[in-house]
Amino acid sequence: MTKITVAKGDGIGPEIMDATLEIIKAAGAKIEIDEIEVGEKVYLAGNTAGIAAESWDIIRRNKIFLKAPITTPQGGGYKSLNVTTRKFLGLYSNVRPCMSLHPFIKTKHPIMDIVIVRENEEDLYAGIEHQQTDEVVQCLKLISRPGCEKIVRYAFEYAKQQNRKKVTCFTKDNIMKQSDGLFHQVFDEIAKEYPEIENEHWIIDIGAAKMADTPEAFDVIVMPNLYGDVLSDVAAQITGSVGLAGSANIGEECSMFEAIHGSAPRRAGQNLANPSGLLQGAIMMLNHIGQTEVAEKVQNAWLKTIEEGIHTYDIYKEGVSKQKVGTKEFAQAVIANLGNKPAILKSVSYANNSSLNLPKYKRRPAAKKDLVGVDVFVHWGSLDPNELAEKVKKIETANVKLSMITNRGIKVWPDGFKETFCTDHWRCRFKPTEGTEINKAGIIELLQNAINENIDTIKTENLYSFDGKAAYSLGQGQ
Repeated sequence: MTKITVAKGDGIGPEIMDATLEIIKAAGAKIEIDEIEVGEKVYLAGNTAGIAAESWDIIRRNKIFLKAPITTPQGGGYKSLNVTTRKFLGLYSNVRPCMSLHPFIKTKHPIMDIVIVRENEEDLYAGIEHQQTDEVVQCLKLISRPGCEKIVRYAFEYAKQQNRKKVTCFTKDNIMKQSDGLFHQVFDEIAKEYPEIENEHWIIDIGAAKMADTPEAFDVIVMPNLYGDVLSDVAAQITGSVGLAGSANIGEECSMFEAIHGSAPRRAGQNLANPSGLLQGAIMMLNHIGQTEVAEKVQNAWLKTIEEGIHTYDIYKEGVSKQKVGTKEFAQAVIANLGNKPAILKSVSYANNSSLNLPKYKRRPAAKKDLVGVDVFVHWGSLDPNELAEKVKKIETANVKLSMITNRGIKVWPDGFKETFCTDHWRCRFKPTEGTEINKAGIIELLQNAINENIDTIKTENLYSFDGKAAYSLGQGQ
């Protein structure tokens, strides 16, 4: 018996959760339930996190969390509970299987069976943003080696467990050579440990186009957070319906399982909602906790029900569907098919699945880190980079000189183009003169000089080399 935490959520959440639990219990799931309240009621009671402290204790104690969709009120500083849960519990891997159910669910891609493994904790979703000038805001993209290693290893281990043949990596490392470059580098390193699984890398834009056009070319796709968020919804939609997709959020200690759709409050309380997305999440949960026979039985019964044309309103289509049913009736149809397998759709077998081997991250020895320069970001209203260069040169020190100015990443001094459009946000790069060094005291001296010259410095970014290799980007056009 496994004790799990259940949250019925908002909108259609209670209805689809009741249906899901009824199905998996009928199939023999050995679970004991601790129910908690999260979402809209908690938010509106004055808790901006949408979850009470005692609920966190229950989730962390049970470690398995099955969650229905929730409603986050608009405005008022309310934080997304999904994002908070993933970060607080270290749920680093979001797993979304996307399989076509042709000919029973309309799709342009009848041969599609892919799994998207999305990094879940970092990237732009660190949510670190600042307005820096009148015209420019920034969002920091944070990619870490531990984050890359955990998600890439999970993708290969998942492929191995599920008898998948290929893992593909999507990044944009032709542009973001440091951040996406690290993700690609770690992918190549870990791929060598799985010689039996084919591996490949695609640049995200052409890879996304290929996935939308020819999804059968892919099997498991692993990618950073933002790309994975966008493409997992695209993949679910082109299978026929986002409403049929579930997801798993896996951490080293805890895991959360859910549907990928929202709470659909306009459909609440009408016995209309399709419980399939949450049911798919529950099937992933059963596999995760080792109840693979129950998971297999439920999945095959669900496929058989879809195949029989017993459909809820969202996927019902004249000439294909045989019977339009409500939430409760759909659940009863799946229960009636327990023990049956589909005749046309591909049945599943989880009987021989091995457990995933997911070792904890081991930190590498520290590299030799040398300070080799500094970027000083400046708020400057004039749009003439040559004028700014003359001003900024006045803050140079004996050892540290201005080497470049960029605007939105594009080199505008020296030898910039007058056609380049500039904003009021400038990066001024200072490097030590030949034969000298820069230190943090020298950076402080630069900033003090900027105060004396009435130059509005916004922030600095130190330039480092690690083991002698430059670890910062050049200006575009440099």
